[in-house]
Amino acid sequence: MPSTDLACYHCGEPCRNSEIIVEDKHFCCDGCRLVYDILNQNGMCTYYDLNKNPGQSQKITVRKDKFLFLDDTSIQQSLISFKDAQQTHISFYLPQMHCSSCLWLLEQLHRLHEGIISCKVNFERKEADIIFHHEKISLREVAELLTGIGYEPYISYHDMGKKKKLIDRKKIFRLGVAGFCFANIMLMSFPEYLGIDDKEENLLVFFRNLNLFLSLPVFFYSAGEFYTSAWNALKQKILNIDAPIVLAIWVTFARSLYEVFTATGSGYFDSMTGIVFFMLVGRVLQDRTHRQLNFDRDYTSYFPVAVTRIKAEGHATVTLPDIQLNDTLLIHHQELIPADGIITRGRALIDYSFVTGESLPVAKEMGEIVYAGGKQVGGNIEILVIKEVAQSYLTRLWNKDIFNSSDQTESSFVHGLSRWFTWAVFAIALIAGLYWAIFDTGKSWNAITAVLIIACPCALLLSNTFTNGNILRRLAHNRFYLRHATVIEEMASIDTIVFDKTGTLTAGTEMEVVYDGKPLSVLLKQKIATLAAQSTHPLSKGIAAWAGTPLNAPFLAFEEKPGKGIEGMVDGDLITLGSALFITGKPQQDDTSTVYVAVEGQLMGKFRFRNHYRQSVPMLLRRLQKHFRLAIVSGDNDGELPYLRKLLGPSAALHFHQQPEDKLCVLQHMQQDGHRVLMIGDGLNDSGALKQADVGVAITDNSNNFTPASDAIIEASALPKLYELILLCKLNRKIVLAAFIISILYNIIGIYFAVQGTLSPMIAAILMPCSSISILLITFGLSNLAAKRLHLN
Repeated sequence: MPSTDLACYHCGEPCRNSEIIVEDKHFCCDGCRLVYDILNQNGMCTYYDLNKNPGQSQKITVRKDKFLFLDDTSIQQSLISFKDAQQTHISFYLPQMHCSSCLWLLEQLHRLHEGIISCKVNFERKEADIIFHHEKISLREVAELLTGIGYEPYISYHDMGKKKKLIDRKKIFRLGVAGFCFANIMLMSFPEYLGIDDKEENLLVFFRNLNLFLSLPVFFYSAGEFYTSAWNALKQKILNIDAPIVLAIWVTFARSLYEVFTATGSGYFDSMTGIVFFMLVGRVLQDRTHRQLNFDRDYTSYFPVAVTRIKAEGHATVTLPDIQLNDTLLIHHQELIPADGIITRGRALIDYSFVTGESLPVAKEMGEIVYAGGKQVGGNIEILVIKEVAQSYLTRLWNKDIFNSSDQTESSFVHGLSRWFTWAVFAIALIAGLYWAIFDTGKSWNAITAVLIIACPCALLLSNTFTNGNILRRLAHNRFYLRHATVIEEMASIDTIVFDKTGTLTAGTEMEVVYDGKPLSVLLKQKIATLAAQSTHPLSKGIAAWAGTPLNAPFLAFEEKPGKGIEGMVDGDLITLGSALFITGKPQQDDTSTVYVAVEGQLMGKFRFRNHYRQSVPMLLRRLQKHFRLAIVSGDNDGELPYLRKLLGPSAALHFHQQPEDKLCVLQHMQQDGHRVLMIGDGLNDSGALKQADVGVAITDNSNNFTPASDAIIEASALPKLYELILLCKLNRKIVLAAFIISILYNIIGIYFAVQGTLSPMIAAILMPCSSISILLITFGLSNLAAKRLHLN
């Protein structure tokens, strides 16, 4: 049934509170109303004409001192990219940016404050490059201005001292030089192809020398990338695919010089420059598909830039490297604990899901130790630092050798195929040369060089490079980003898929609440909601949300007993919420998350909690189990083992209560049994397993959010397409082989003429471009057709 809820005029979400109205326009929250007011006051309400849902729900509540650290000069210097007497340049990452309307609004930032000179948005990276007058507006005020319109900058410790990564312009310049020279050499070669009158001999010589001149930048500059790659491989005693490419370039260039200087021909400058140009095009396309992503993120991307330190003279902002032993830190709600410490004030409720995988926060009292990496989801607390940041649990866990070691190397079946192909070409050239050395010495050199030129493995490299590039582009369009092209082949070979549970199969911290027991009246539900709302514990919040609207102005007296539950008088009724032991006097028999409810000492029932699984998970797991071995490796408890067993089938391996080292060991055992493993996880506790897996995939609700180091990143919205994405990777090899077989046919035709020592430059000039162009058409056509049949974008 279609929803009858009012839609927010700003973000399009349902309006639970219908009382927020401005000019007959309904808003779901005060944040959306505030953004509308700002836009309206500045004459920018045409913003809403750009998109039906132009912005995300602006529910960000920011403390006044949240960006106080941006007033620190040393922090400013580490974040800004340029500053002179008047202007400051800085780049902010804005995770809330998601549509064309966001882009338009941000680029109108100068209309909201006269101190803003310009704001240019890189939508792909979700970054805004801002230039402002620092005498009219401070860096801190810029951050607060962005937050005020719903785009709070995400600034992490990882950004300290990190300059904006520049695009690899050298490769672009090399491509441009190769393209210019190749096009002009082809143009200058047309008289040679079509035949030129003997009377125009001087013009022929001129064109040949001009082609030689145009080939020099390509040979010495544009092809430099292949020289470096081939040399590095040879130093490791490896013959990679760039080695025969370099040999083909050198032989082609040397043969061309010989023909020009001896006036025996025009050479193969067009073929040589064409090889380099097409190779560079393929590599630039591959690089472009995942330039916006960072696959090597570490724990510093999760840490804040600074925290609040408490001293006798007051509060002060301190950067993480300056935190010392025995410092007292103030940790606010939703802030991450940067160093191991002891709670000295307040009651902590620590979410360790990112570190351990445990889905429920852990309550900690004064005097207890809390570890770095946990997030405080209760009120403010104070901790006494007992270990510096560099020695904290989180840092030591991330830096463990077992987590950082990786035996994986970038290898490809094409490299093995190219070695076979190269030796075969050498053998044919040698046989042809020896044959003509015996029967016709004058044709020996022509036969050797012609075979090496015509049988160049560039077609093989082109088929691989362009197919990989197009597959990477297709995967990226479907929100699946790979670190490099060889991950495609690793994906194609996997036979086992291992899932983390919390944050991977489940959707963040959302929980499903199920009530078992005696029926509850509407009034009693309101009283339960009223009592549950007094606790900051996530299970109490879940009950409050389930029970509905609490009472208005009730008579309320309550007491919360840490680790047990909460009890209180609500409008004359004694209501108790808590553990089985607290309410019934008997311990709970299973490991599930359960809260019991009693009224006037009489047990009414219990609330059972389970993680809220992503909507697509059941169907996805049923599809995958038909084709792969499945496993769960989770740091959470086994309370949902029966449900997961039903989803994954009887043959699936289910592992719970797994520490980070345990997860890594489980994958090692699978690999020792001969399985190729794909691991999908989301937290630091998965980092070791992600590195150990043949393919480690980090799942995130946003590709630019923090994810552990991995081989690939998949957005949660793309998870339902996982099977199709794997199938597309499997088809990649078939497409490469099909294109290679067709290119072999061209090589056979060329070699037939080459071994006879009678191959003319015109035939070579026709065969080489035809081979390259056909490869491009075949690879793009087949990969696009495969993606279309799999219903991928």
